[in-house]
Amino acid sequence: MKRIGYIVALICACSMVQGISAQAPTRQRPSQQQQTPQSAALPELSVRAKSMNEDQTKNTDNVPWLREIYRMVNLKEEANAPLYYPVEPIGDRMNLFTAIFKLLSDDKIVAYEYEDGKEVFIDKNKVKFKDILDRFYILYKEQKSGANTKYVVEDVDIPSGEVLSYLVKEAWYFDPSNSTFDVKLLAICPLLVREGDFGEMNRQPLFWLPYENIRPYISQKPIMTSNINNAMTYTMDDYFRKRMFKGEIIKTTNLLNYTLAQQFGDNPDTLKMAQDSIEKQLKLFEQKLWIEPDTAKVVSSKDKKKDDNKSSSKGSTREPKQQKIKSESSSPSPSRSVRRTR
Repeated sequence: MKRIGYIVALICACSMVQGISAQAPTRQRPSQQQQTPQSAALPELSVRAKSMNEDQTKNTDNVPWLREIYRMVNLKEEANAPLYYPVEPIGDRMNLFTAIFKLLSDDKIVAYEYEDGKEVFIDKNKVKFKDILDRFYILYKEQKSGANTKYVVEDVDIPSGEVLSYLVKEAWYFDPSNSTFDVKLLAICPLLVREGDFGEMNRQPLFWLPYENIRPYISQKPIMTSNINNAMTYTMDDYFRKRMFKGEIIKTTNLLNYTLAQQFGDNPDTLKMAQDSIEKQLKLFEQKLWIEPDTAKVVSSKDKKKDDNKSSSKGSTREPKQQKIKSESSSPSPSRSVRRTR
């Protein structure tokens, strides 16, 4: 009986070991299935990258002069095409909206609700990634990992081909502390262009993004900026920072919160004149900041110097004649003395 008991106990122990070894792989499957491949094109920020981003941040809170400008950047123009192509990712290459979309899906950046004339980046205005997907009918898959849920969107379903414009908000400012007149990019808003019920094309603002939040990521994304030179020598951040894009002014911050169309009407010629006037005002303000030499005085002093040179040269030509005349008049003549004749 004892031997039988030992045999039964041994059999039970072996069955328990087999059960544990059989259950071990099944615990790893859910975690392996729930893992999604991270995009190699958008790595995590290093401490050095975060520090560089903080150093590049320009504080405009206490500047004595600042003007906020809203520009419409049309990606169909050749100057802005580097932000649009490639529409679908090709290896590590992707356009601006695809990079933004992947950053949002990975919870690396936060988007804020679009409100006309109210770009306030506070927690109350934060928009969830799932709400963006549902609001604009973007296909996605849910992948749950415990209490967390990740929303995966295939590259084909990212509507980067429909984002044909960006609304860019920038601040022109003068900082007397370091005597600089510069431009700071404040925020960007992608505009989704889709066909309406009656065949019209509608622009739908997606969300606002503070530029400083996406700058450290897009500063690592090279883009091609020329049709002749295909070398990717600039990054997306360079493209904005060097102001290589082309955008029309559609609004300036004003007390009535009016756009240029509301102020001057929809006439293209009138709007163009208003836009050119604003551009000239910015250039004129910068020119008036610096003390330039008075060109009239410089010219008059040069003319005076030329006149002096001319007069001196003329005087030098007359001098020999005068000297000659003087020498002739002063030279003794061989005349006879009257006293002697008498």
